[in-house]
Amino acid sequence: MKFFRREAAFTDARGAITDILDGVPLNAVTIITNKKGAVRANHFHKKTIQYTYVLSGRVKYVSRGKKGGTTTVILKPGDLAVSPPHEAHATEALTDATFLALAHGLRHGRDYEKDTFRLVEPLIAPKKPSRK
Repeated sequence: MKFFRREAAFTDARGAITDILDGVPLNAVTIITNKKGAVRANHFHKKTIQYTYVLSGRVKYVSRGKKGGTTTVILKPGDLAVSPPHEAHATEALTDATFLALAHGLRHGRDYEKDTFRLVEPLIAPKKPSRK
């Protein structure tokens, strides 16, 4: 995984302009909302590069490359994580959170499952619903 903190490229009295990606071809831009505790992904892609950009909240992002070794980062607004092909990744919302999943490859629309391979052993175990 590569990690970047995105800063504004231009700021004036109207606000700021921040380039999330520059010169990167994309096939899909997806908004994902998460309730606190939501676990997502726990998969990898064989051909797709996935970019995760946090808009709001805090998200635990866990990845594991082909050679093993797990990396965990806490993403907050303005942070970008990049998972190349064959890198397993998972997210857990530490607060209510919204992020963009941007993809270069087959991860979109009807082709979503063609390049999404679920992990047998999750990087982040899904939370069991509590009974009240």
